[in-house]
Amino acid sequence: SVAFPSMAIATAVSLLVTCSLLSAAVRSDSINFYNIRPPQGATPYPRSFKCFTCEQASDNYSCNRWAEDKWCPQNTKYCMTIHHFGHHGKTKFVSKRCATLEDCNTSGCRHHGNTHHTECVSCCEGMACNVELPTNHTNAVFVWSQAYGSAALGGGRWNYMLLIVSGLTALLVLCQ
Repeated sequence: SVAFPSMAIATAVSLLVTCSLLSAAVRSDSINFYNIRPPQGATPYPRSFKCFTCEQASDNYSCNRWAEDKWCPQNTKYCMTIHHFGHHGKTKFVSKRCATLEDCNTSGCRHHGNTHHTECVSCCEGMACNVELPTNHTNAVFVWSQAYGSAALGGGRWNYMLLIVSGLTALLVLCQ
């Protein structure tokens, strides 16, 4: 009879610890959106890809976390991110989708005086490359590997090199 209460307490503690560990394992800040790998199975067409996709999500995390997992249409080649934010930088909404070359010609930032918000648009080429939000003219860009000879420079790695260089350039400008 004495063993029963101590066993119940041990079981309850064990359940609490397990729940705590499971909760920590699925916490939102532990998701690595940069570690998206191409699927191992068959793809719908050669050089097919996926982008983070959402329509007017409340923030970047929500968009990436709940993005639809579907292949981009064959007539698209890029991933687009549209970020609307207020004059203090607070996100109003985020939209992400697959895009054509023509869609990506709108890359950059525009201030909308009538609604007092800014819209920044960026495009990139590669599997789920639209992780980050564009927030200014430095990162609201159109990055594509074909314009820089991707065959000679390693394709997707060149995109990351361009992003690193543009980020370092922005830091240098801010530090001066």
